[in-house]
Amino acid sequence: MSKIILTLLSCIVTFNVMAQEKIVQTAGRDQLGNFAPKFAELNDDVLFGEVWSRTDKLGLRDRSLVTITSLISQGITDSSLTYHLQSAKNNGITRMEIAEILTQIGFYAGWPKAWAAFRLAKDVWSKDTVLQDAKADFQKEMIFPIGEPNTAYAKYFIGNSYLAPISTEQVKISNVTFEPGCRNNWHIHKATKGGGQMLIGVAGRGWYQEEGKPAVEIFPGTVIHIPANVKHWHGAAADSWFAHLAFEIEGENTSNEWLEPVTDEQYDTLK
Repeated sequence: MSKIILTLLSCIVTFNVMAQEKIVQTAGRDQLGNFAPKFAELNDDVLFGEVWSRTDKLGLRDRSLVTITSLISQGITDSSLTYHLQSAKNNGITRMEIAEILTQIGFYAGWPKAWAAFRLAKDVWSKDTVLQDAKADFQKEMIFPIGEPNTAYAKYFIGNSYLAPISTEQVKISNVTFEPGCRNNWHIHKATKGGGQMLIGVAGRGWYQEEGKPAVEIFPGTVIHIPANVKHWHGAAADSWFAHLAFEIEGENTSNEWLEPVTDEQYDTLK
């Protein structure tokens, strides 16, 4: 009986995951619904609703890569390529990767086609270019590395954050970098004895706030002691990059509980 229940639960979870990944497209009906209803149906329901939604067979990132390669190879550099470049970005292809992809395509599909695609790609990834330049400038302000995108905990952050392990022996220390406006969710460092966390600001300007208390600004050299079992959040100021060292305090039965996001309404009240 228990095996049957587990199987049913597994099927439900699988179905829910697949349902969440199903692509919803309305461009066909929006633009051609009255003029070519069948084409609109095939575009929205079959191409995107079925083919693009087969993410268990091929992920969205790879589908985007195949699509933009095909379009550029045919010399198609109109609004449809712009749409698929934007989709590629949304599906995880970075500015650095698209530059390499288009360079590779140029050798096989033709240099002029690559030039035309680059003009569109620069617009799609323009914000990333500005972000990358600002990130490089911020790196010059501190001795610790910014590190890699904090993808493992991205779902607990609003905005982009980066993580660089500084020490993995004796005392675990990480440098956490936040882009402007980035902050983590409310969370609690739980422990039955000891525990908690300590932050030291190393560059930029940020915030720390405990539930029910005013937010505290963090500057380079500011030390924040976070007791165990206290609900709090921390992150960058809206107009500044920010980085702090995070020290995990040893304790008994330690764990981290992630809670709700810090809303824009809460965050925008900070001066």
